[in-house]
Amino acid sequence: MSGFWRTIAVAASAVLVAGILGDTRGYAQSWPQRPVRFIVTLGAGSGTDIGMRLLADRLTKRWNQPVVVENRPGGDGIVAITTFLSANDDHVLLGAPSSSFTAHPYMIPNLPYKQSDLAPIARGWNLILAVAVPASLPVNSLKELADMVRAQPGKLNWAGTTGAIDFLFAGFLKKNNLNMARVPYRNPQDAANDLAAGTIQVCDASLPTLRPQLQAGKIKLIAVTNSIRAPSLSNIPTVREAGYPELTLDGLAGLFGPKNMPTALREQIAADVKSATSDPIVAERLTLTGQMLNFGSAAEFTASIDEQRAMLAAAAKSQGIAPLQ
Repeated sequence: MSGFWRTIAVAASAVLVAGILGDTRGYAQSWPQRPVRFIVTLGAGSGTDIGMRLLADRLTKRWNQPVVVENRPGGDGIVAITTFLSANDDHVLLGAPSSSFTAHPYMIPNLPYKQSDLAPIARGWNLILAVAVPASLPVNSLKELADMVRAQPGKLNWAGTTGAIDFLFAGFLKKNNLNMARVPYRNPQDAANDLAAGTIQVCDASLPTLRPQLQAGKIKLIAVTNSIRAPSLSNIPTVREAGYPELTLDGLAGLFGPKNMPTALREQIAADVKSATSDPIVAERLTLTGQMLNFGSAAEFTASIDEQRAMLAAAAKSQGIAPLQ
């Protein structure tokens, strides 16, 4: 090819690429063109639900389109994820904590989706996750709990609320040779209610789920699973400080889009989420409901999820558990 025609070809390619990028950016700027749905993996009253409704209220005004929160709990997040994927619509987003799905490869055979199907858009906040017991139970630390379980093998019950929490708590029991029966719940609030009634003796859940019973004085917290102490619970140790680092888990809550969502659109939505979470009222209400504002871009959200996946993979390896996929 002569120098003249090579120059023409390069110029034509540049125009084509610029046109494609221009179309993508133009589409992003015109989005949304109709109502937006947030499909949430947990039920009403959960921390993720509270945060998503705070976002929806502010994004409705910013986007001039209704943003509807649709709770689809059950199936360890699978119900919501399959609902989101079957829509195949960039106006339908998934609102979830990463703990809803990061342990799926070790817990659910024949998963109906791939990791790449969930495209992180933005992290909004961190859920405070805590280990709670009935107020009447004579234990005040994880060590005292372990001692009680060891003294009464098979007689005490526990419940988690999402896959990763369940997976890590089961690993904690196995590592420490503790025998407890797991009671499954579709709605985490039901687990908190049964904890208050003494039907179960341990519940590992988000603070927003536990908060009503905690405020009523019916349950107590003995540790948080987060990697740092929660500002609103500075007197409660982390599981690492309590001597059980295998329980460490941060609740990373945010929005996900379909895998074919244009990068420009994901970036636009992330910018809008950042703007919405900059409202001081959002930070105040998240704090009041047991959460911590922690905005992250798509890249930052992806990195934190990858870190959690690596941690769970290490935990699975230490337990001799191979991925089911």
